[in-house]
Amino acid sequence: MRIILLFLAVLIFSCNQNKEVKEAYQWPDATPPVAEKKDHETGMHGDKRNDEYYWMADFFQKGPDSTKVVEYLTAENAYTDTMMAGTKKFQEDLFKEMKGRIKEKDESVPVFSNGYWYYTRSEEGQQYFKYCRKKGSLKAPEEMLLDVDKMAEGHAYYSATGFNVSPDNKLLAFGVDTVSRRQYTIHVKNLETGEIYKDRIFPTSGGAEWGNDNKTLFYTATNPKTLLSEKIKRHTLGADSKKDVVVYNEKDKSNYIGVGKTKSDKYIVIASSATMSSEYRILDADKPEGEFTVFQPRMKDVKYSIDHQNDKFLIVTNKDALNFRLMETPLNKTGVENWKEVIPTRDDVLLEDIDVFKDYLVITERKNGLLQLRVRNVNTNSEHYVDFGEPAYAAYPSSNPEYNSISMRYVYTSLTTPNSVYDYNMETKAKELKKRQEVVGGYNPEDYVTERLYATSRDGVKVPVSVVYKKGTRKSADTPMLLYAYGSYGHSMDATFSSTRLSLLDRGFIYAIAHIRGGEEMGRKWYEDGKMFKKKNTFNDFIDCAEFLIKENYTSPAHLFAEGGSAGGLLMGAISNLRPELWRGIIADVPFVDVVTTMLDESIPLTTNEFDEWGNPKNKESYMYMKSYSPYDNVEKKDYPNMLVTTGLHDSQVQYFEPAKWVARLRTHKTDKNVLLLKTNMEAGHGGASGRFEYLKEVALQFAFMFALEGIDK
Repeated sequence: MRIILLFLAVLIFSCNQNKEVKEAYQWPDATPPVAEKKDHETGMHGDKRNDEYYWMADFFQKGPDSTKVVEYLTAENAYTDTMMAGTKKFQEDLFKEMKGRIKEKDESVPVFSNGYWYYTRSEEGQQYFKYCRKKGSLKAPEEMLLDVDKMAEGHAYYSATGFNVSPDNKLLAFGVDTVSRRQYTIHVKNLETGEIYKDRIFPTSGGAEWGNDNKTLFYTATNPKTLLSEKIKRHTLGADSKKDVVVYNEKDKSNYIGVGKTKSDKYIVIASSATMSSEYRILDADKPEGEFTVFQPRMKDVKYSIDHQNDKFLIVTNKDALNFRLMETPLNKTGVENWKEVIPTRDDVLLEDIDVFKDYLVITERKNGLLQLRVRNVNTNSEHYVDFGEPAYAAYPSSNPEYNSISMRYVYTSLTTPNSVYDYNMETKAKELKKRQEVVGGYNPEDYVTERLYATSRDGVKVPVSVVYKKGTRKSADTPMLLYAYGSYGHSMDATFSSTRLSLLDRGFIYAIAHIRGGEEMGRKWYEDGKMFKKKNTFNDFIDCAEFLIKENYTSPAHLFAEGGSAGGLLMGAISNLRPELWRGIIADVPFVDVVTTMLDESIPLTTNEFDEWGNPKNKESYMYMKSYSPYDNVEKKDYPNMLVTTGLHDSQVQYFEPAKWVARLRTHKTDKNVLLLKTNMEAGHGGASGRFEYLKEVALQFAFMFALEGIDK
């Protein structure tokens, strides 16, 4: 998905050059780069649509303009550095401040699986993690599985993922990406000898699943150009990966596919899922050379997911159930005609997921925008909810690999509560805090206030808003506020803790999350009402939340900032066109802003997967609707807010040229003297820099940009 993982780490600034706004920072009198224009017609359906910066997409094609692309992005980076030069020391201080809150030498809570305790640990000054385990007891000698700090030496970017230990505990499969295109090479390590086998499997999504014979791996092969997950392949250790057998080939380019295993370890499962439908295939994990069978053929507008429990399969589905329901079916009768209802659908509760244990079932639900965990004893059908007790929070099951367990691990967090890991006894209801994220230097949650508000959108819908600020912060027209949102793909933005955010709150900022339509905070309809031909509800909700906060005297347009990343960057582009006067400033991170061009190009990663999210512009109605809100298409000759736009040259989700083109067009259209900056990470992709600390430099830039506009210099 076009989505960014570090959303809470970002900031925003400045629109109206209001005379009452203090600007202690003096912006240099520098001239921004001017991009060359080349006419290129991209219209359809009789519509004329000239894209004068289409040439910027040439970097990956290595055509005649690829060098020019790098030169332009480098010039924009130099301009940003010049404009922000006066904040360099402040940025360094902010980086040290945020880094100083992170416990450098740390260890995760060990997770028990198949006879071993697994955990990660980090060392002081090191960017990555060491993956370790102990056999049987935490007092046993440590086995170092992977030292990613050592593996990453010499790489500007390094990502290791998909760690999966074989059933006999002797082998480890893992994926590595050193480019940040999310194209991984799968490796296998012998944990007894330390040998990295010669097996190299590329290109893949990074993860692999073991057959129960300890020598067969199933993995997702991806297309080198579109990055689509196209095939599930079977690899036998020691064999030439070029000859791996295709066990499933997805013909529908709108579907994502993947392979995994049921928690019981009994079945290998292939999942094929689109926005509006899904289909699963299963295979006895003890017979990895066998043939997969279809669980239930895909049905129009029906999504379902499965897991195995004892003598049955469990199915979470939206069949005849907008907010999903739970079904079950016998092991040998998996067709929909055999599905039996266990938990019915409800209008006010979204059934999100299940976590299966031998004797228990944990159901993740969402009610009134908040997550709740429902625990059911499958033998007695008795059930209860885990109690949390805060007005805005997030709670979700954590790593629970053991099928035969009465203990459920979950993570709890809120805007003021650091990430907290609990073990919950499903029999006695006793909970034990195993670890709470330490904020180095001291942190007292009692020093901060959280609120849950409801703004009324223009069509009468109540939109939740989560708010946090430091005690003593005065609500007034002079108070700076950061309003964040995402609003796409049914991805809910929960109220979670961020230690970097303290650098805002401690300097007088109020931070708010608008839980706008397009997410699933208020149920499946909340998502349905924020996509396709209802996408504009997302933008209107955000604007209406902003006006509500201004009316309630939390802030004013002279001090209101907006932030969003990826598809949330689309939101930023839309609101900058719709209501530019409402924002002191905007930060758009890796923004998806050229909707029409991207959705017309099926060679671009992810495009075909997302026709049911945005529409297919080959359809005239979809084309015209997308064009009516696409930020790039709606840039006009008018004043725009101060803006900081970020991207990564190797971004596989939102290609670098979308924000680059958008900024270039804004430069030729904006009639104001507000600041417009583009910062490209030339060595990273969608998630920014790798490592535990490097991304903080990007956050420091964003914070310094905002503080400069607010007249905050320390």
